[in-house]
Amino acid sequence: MANIKSSAKRALLIEKTTAKNKSAKSLMKTNIKKFDAAVADNDREAAESAYKTAVKTVDRAATKNLIHKNKAARRKSAMTRKLNAVEGK
Repeated sequence: MANIKSSAKRALLIEKTTAKNKSAKSLMKTNIKKFDAAVADNDREAAESAYKTAVKTVDRAATKNLIHKNKAARRKSAMTRKLNAVEGK
């Protein structure tokens, strides 16, 4: 543990921030996996709704600097290509 009071406070803040960032990244990955599952099932409606939430969380992660903006753009582009390839039920 830190000897200086301010560094001890910073350590606590870093723990909170790390937990929040980890949670947001995990949510983003989960939403992308849900989208991929809907695409794999060839279900157009489910894929479209999952696409909207996935894109939203990817944008939010990029805004909060959890991922790089170019990585966010690449992910969204890949998801859009997958969505357009789904023929649907």
